[in-house]
Amino acid sequence: MIALPGITDPSTLPSAPVITAVTLAELSVGPLVAARAFGQVAASLRRSGRKVGARSYDAMIAAIALANDLAVYTCNPADFEGIEGLTVVTVPPPTPQLLH
Repeated sequence: MIALPGITDPSTLPSAPVITAVTLAELSVGPLVAARAFGQVAASLRRSGRKVGARSYDAMIAAIALANDLAVYTCNPADFEGIEGLTVVTVPPPTPQLLH
């Protein structure tokens, strides 16, 4: 499945494509890990008294970072307060003259 886009001779493929349950399970792992991370982020936000709905995009960004063991670099660190296990690196905002 992963190599499918790189196959240059379609005649080498079966006429009816199928995948095994094992392959489907392998392909499901990534989204499940991200969903589990999002659930952890949402729970952290609720425990800290913040509303998840208002911060849903920030919560998704945090979940992706947590699922991949990455830090979030942001000019708005307050957007990520209260999320357990998340490493947040504050980036100074650009100076106004650089924005033009």
